[in-house]
Amino acid sequence: MSSKPPIELSLVIPVLNEEESVPPLGAKIKEALAAIPGTHEVVFVDDGSTDATAERLLSLRDASADVPIRILRLRRNFGQTAALAAGIERARGRVIVLLDGDLQNDPADIARLLAKMREGFSVVCGWRRRRRDRFLSRRLPSRVANWLVGLITGTRIHDYGCTLKAIDAAILKRIPLYSDMHRFIPAVATITGARVAEIEVTHHPRRFGKSKYGISRTIKVLLDLMTIKMIVSFVTRPSHWFGVLSLPFFFLASTFLGGAFLGGVYDPSPDGPGDYSVVLPSIAILFFALAFHFLASGLLSELILKMGDYHPRDAVSGSYLRMSPEAAA
Repeated sequence: MSSKPPIELSLVIPVLNEEESVPPLGAKIKEALAAIPGTHEVVFVDDGSTDATAERLLSLRDASADVPIRILRLRRNFGQTAALAAGIERARGRVIVLLDGDLQNDPADIARLLAKMREGFSVVCGWRRRRRDRFLSRRLPSRVANWLVGLITGTRIHDYGCTLKAIDAAILKRIPLYSDMHRFIPAVATITGARVAEIEVTHHPRRFGKSKYGISRTIKVLLDLMTIKMIVSFVTRPSHWFGVLSLPFFFLASTFLGGAFLGGVYDPSPDGPGDYSVVLPSIAILFFALAFHFLASGLLSELILKMGDYHPRDAVSGSYLRMSPEAAA
């Protein structure tokens, strides 16, 4: 019994209200893939569009005779990370390329990403060096965020926010994606020992519609950094992470307790000679309790890690889909 040959390349493209962008994007993808040998597929993920995006995707699929196009429709707008996670889960290629659906990424750069992968890299990221976005609302916050991510995670690349990436599917499918975690794929991939590279890619100004993201997204990304730091540095030893968090509370507790014994317990004030103050000891006990809480959380995390059978792929649920996986195939 013969089996189907494996697909070498999958494109995963999230779209949200991009009805005008879909037809020219399809033409650019077809042209780009024609120059790349091997078998391909394109997975569009409609992230709850309310315009005619779904109809344009169906027309594009029906008109495509060369490249198989699969369409996943989410029940509502879950966000870019959830859309990418749904597409990645169902992608069948050995290499997965992530691509924005707004025509700002250029599909012609896919061949260059794959060429870089053949040099021995598992993750190749796009760098929008000449980015065509507003400076104050997009480029400046992005530069600050990229610097912070590189500083905290130790994986220094210029453009974490560029969706255009080529990644070994065996690595990508084992990375849990939630919140805005798709931006940190290169940092998380280093846990597996993946080699990460970066190349300059073309970035076009937006032709249709408007950006779905603003400066408020930067705040959310910064809040995710603490989680990323724990994942990158303490994923196999969470007790160390919680131990580090407990140290400031141990220091404060010791300081207040020392102050109490050095003269803060006995209150020699005229209004109450001989009274004993419980303020400093109470504060010290509170901080000791907080420190113990973090240590206990670390031990509990170690227990969950050692005894649990959780797999990162479980974070990507089929409940996102409006249609069944069988219907989406």
